[in-house]
Amino acid sequence: MNPIIFALRRPITIIVGIVAVALACCLAVRPKSVDAYLQKFGIVLPVPMAFDIFPALDLPVIYVAQPYGGMDPAQMEGLLTNYYEYHFLYITGIHHVESKNVQGTALMKLFFHPGTNMAQAMAETINYVNRSRAFMPPGTVSPFVMRFDTGSVPVGYLVLSSATTTIAEIQDKALFKVRPMFAALPGVSAPPPFGGSARSVVIRTSPERLQAYGMSPDEIVSALASGNTVSPSGNLHVGDRYPIVPTNAMVKDIRDLGNIPIRAGVSPTVYLRDVATIDDAADLTTGYALVNGRRAVYILATKRADASTMSVIDEIKAALPKMQKELPDDIRVSFEFDQSPYVTRAIDSLRTESILGAMLTGLMVLVFLRDWRSALVVVMNIPLAIMAAIVGLWLCGQTINLMTLGGLALAVGILVDEATVEIENIHVQMLKTSSMAQAVRQGNLQTAIPRLLAMLCILAVFVPSFFMQGAARGLFVPLALAVGFSMIASYILSSTFVPVLSVWLLRSQQHSKDESNTSFARFRDRYERLVQQVVARRWLALVAYAAVCALIIIFVGKRLGTEIFPQGDVSEFRLRLRAPDGTHIDRTEQISLSVLETIKERVGADRVALTLGYVGVVPSSYPINAVYQWSRGPEEAMPRIALKKGGKQSAESLKEDLRRELAARMPDVRFSFEPADIVSEVMSFGSATPIEISARSASLVENRKFIGRVQAELAKIPALRDLQVSQALDYPTVEVEVDRERAGLAGMTMSQVTKSVVAATSSSRFVVPIYWPDPKTGIGYQVQVELPQPVMRTVDDLATVPVERLGGQQVLLRDVARITGGTMPGQFDRYNMKREITLTANISGADLGSVAQQINHVLADVQKGDDKEKDELEAQGKKPVRVTHELRGQIPPMKSMLGGLKAGLVLAMVVIGLMLAANFQSLRLSLVAVSTVPAVISGVVLILFVTGTTLNVQSYTGAIMAIGVAMANAILLITFAERRRLEGEMAPAAAVAGAAGRLRPVLMTSLAMLAGMLPMALALGEAGHQTAPLGRAVVGGLIAATLATLLIVPATFALLQNRAGTASSSLDPNDPTSRHYEKGAP
Repeated sequence: MNPIIFALRRPITIIVGIVAVALACCLAVRPKSVDAYLQKFGIVLPVPMAFDIFPALDLPVIYVAQPYGGMDPAQMEGLLTNYYEYHFLYITGIHHVESKNVQGTALMKLFFHPGTNMAQAMAETINYVNRSRAFMPPGTVSPFVMRFDTGSVPVGYLVLSSATTTIAEIQDKALFKVRPMFAALPGVSAPPPFGGSARSVVIRTSPERLQAYGMSPDEIVSALASGNTVSPSGNLHVGDRYPIVPTNAMVKDIRDLGNIPIRAGVSPTVYLRDVATIDDAADLTTGYALVNGRRAVYILATKRADASTMSVIDEIKAALPKMQKELPDDIRVSFEFDQSPYVTRAIDSLRTESILGAMLTGLMVLVFLRDWRSALVVVMNIPLAIMAAIVGLWLCGQTINLMTLGGLALAVGILVDEATVEIENIHVQMLKTSSMAQAVRQGNLQTAIPRLLAMLCILAVFVPSFFMQGAARGLFVPLALAVGFSMIASYILSSTFVPVLSVWLLRSQQHSKDESNTSFARFRDRYERLVQQVVARRWLALVAYAAVCALIIIFVGKRLGTEIFPQGDVSEFRLRLRAPDGTHIDRTEQISLSVLETIKERVGADRVALTLGYVGVVPSSYPINAVYQWSRGPEEAMPRIALKKGGKQSAESLKEDLRRELAARMPDVRFSFEPADIVSEVMSFGSATPIEISARSASLVENRKFIGRVQAELAKIPALRDLQVSQALDYPTVEVEVDRERAGLAGMTMSQVTKSVVAATSSSRFVVPIYWPDPKTGIGYQVQVELPQPVMRTVDDLATVPVERLGGQQVLLRDVARITGGTMPGQFDRYNMKREITLTANISGADLGSVAQQINHVLADVQKGDDKEKDELEAQGKKPVRVTHELRGQIPPMKSMLGGLKAGLVLAMVVIGLMLAANFQSLRLSLVAVSTVPAVISGVVLILFVTGTTLNVQSYTGAIMAIGVAMANAILLITFAERRRLEGEMAPAAAVAGAAGRLRPVLMTSLAMLAGMLPMALALGEAGHQTAPLGRAVVGGLIAATLATLLIVPATFALLQNRAGTASSSLDPNDPTSRHYEKGAP
């Protein structure tokens, strides 16, 4: 049955359906308190929609974090990472493998081709991890393997601080008291705490006592391993009982470790207590967490990619009192850097813009029709369509995020199209009949097909998003679904709810004398005369139109900047500082505190809300933390600063001032700014800086030469900032070169010598694992032997480390080894098993696209010069190492996404053109509709240029939407004009009549949509800068499209249809409109 007939015959059914949709919407976005209340009665409802910043991008990436405490970067690369990479290349769908290797940690990042089954990829990764470990050194522990999506960025920090408790104790409480509660919260993924090292039983040997007794550190380790060993407990059958038979092979009280004999059977017997102290302490310190300049411990509040940001934060805040109860009174737990206000501001901003848009839309309808009832009918269509769209998104498993909210905000301006066209035609029919129901029925029937085509045009422009890949698909599909559900709901409502409401509310007598038509009639007459002139000179008009559009698109379009996502003036930033290579973490901490003081002096201490950061590297005991916060060595620190709102200086201006001031105060320290707010972190796609350039080959020396040339040339680009090599290439070393011959003569093996060196400079933690379970808590800890770091300050201290020989006589390290200073790379990076060096940079005062062009020119010139040099060496008969480069960071994803959008734009036009050709049965008429596209693109380019807005994901989306709306408006005019032509009028006259007849509905829908998008374009909300480009693109495109629809479409119609026939294209001989029709034929 026809929807209009069904609605008019069963109006109560329509109202019931509307109420059902409203209830379903309330169910989809209900607060958690409703579920908590209903659960008391045993009622369980479906899971509501999640609230987040971005949809899950589902990037095909897997991380593998491998620790091995004490191993230098070259060992991590050659003995561990190399075997992993070799086996990972067998994984189905693998694209490439990147790795970073520093002392004690290797981080591998596996990238897969789009469409790869990631569940299978994860299973294969774990399988090949297990196989790889068979080739690795003894003591290699299993790595952490995890999927990491850009949606898994931290949403806050759980901070534990105390004025009296040691960091080691806080770390232990955070790890075993707070983290289990934290990780159990829905949607939360809790990595280990940052700030402290793992609690350990530390055996600190005395170098003086070792020398006095003629012992080596390795002798202590061996005795400890045999004197405190893991021994399984058996059972004994005693009568009817079967008791467990435990032994004290492992001590219960750590003080009993002092009773272990180190050297027995000779006089005197030496016990552990004689040469060492036993402390309940922590592993070697590799880094500090600083909160407001004081050492503390924090846990990253990360979420699963599919979890709701708001829900996760609400769960954490609700659990804070319970966590506090589990801690001693002197340890305080708090939640800092809460990202939920940003989500709330974004939602509130779009909600405000939508409400303002709906109000302005209703006002525009009221101005044209002079009937508040008609305006009310149109406006009521907006919230109902949005509620229906929310229900559709809920059923599809989507979340409320910036993209879906942007789609719904877009829909506010477009939803009026369906209802406005119908209401306007109802008003026309009301002048022809006294029956309101009849006017409503005829008005709806006459506009049903044009409204359907208009809806399909808008839907068609978003069809290409379903064929995109990677992050682009993840971003655009939710937006497309939001717009699609809104438009479908709007069409259904305009065909059912609007007719019912019109019959109930509208009054026909008001239109017997419509005085407003007088002024509008005069305007329409002037417009008709203008169109007649344009149609009469249609060749000139179309040539001028094409020329103007081409000039704007070519010359103005080239001056538009490009980026992935619009940049906002955020109040948070992170600073990565790099002291000279090999700087001790205590000195790096002092530098970090000085930087924080400088920032407070620059902006004012009262404006700094919070500072939080990390100094040094994450301990090898917690390698998974390297996924969330990578650091190359003890010389690095990463303070994060949150500023209070209300400052007069923009964030970018502040960064520029800090760059100058910090460089002047600390010339030997390098600085780089990194994203800190949740939007920037997500849209950076895992890149710390927007610019990353890698040089790779089989030779690290050649890589360094190439990247040095690139760095020298890039330094000439004014927009680049913080240009630096990310790896430590000259990390200081104290090299111990053992003389194997002298060691052999002394009766010692290389293993004995190196174990003593390890115990003196690191610990026995990874070399000889020894354990102790705390009987009070049931938690197991490691026992490690080390020489106290405070007493190992010079090369001479290392040279006097005792090394045992087979006869028991003591030999010092200097007797069998030569100790010299040197350098080595502090970090080895690889790409598909090939070493690379990476250059990073930030951008200031320019857009990403323009800087990318300059960088590409520089890279091309440097590569050309390098290739020429290598060609000359080959001509001399030499075999030089060829260096290749790759531009990474945010530039490749930007090109991929914007390239996909360009292709989508072209595909959308093709789809719409084919759809219109199928409807009109004429390719010419579809070309008439497509003639508005150049105007749309020109309008978008002009408004972006005038407002200083870049081409980005949001503005491209607005341009695509504007094209759909423009073609929808053109359909109204084309349908009417073609109908007049088929009735016998010449094409020029039909074009003029169609334009004049559809002037009011075209203006009404266009101005109503412009009014609906104006609040978004003006960025009236607090977080409006993120969606403003979308609104501006729609406004600019729609203004130009409206002018083209009213002036260019009639001219194009007259030109293309002037000699077109009036016969139907039907081939059916029984169709009266067909040229093959035979009257009286069977």
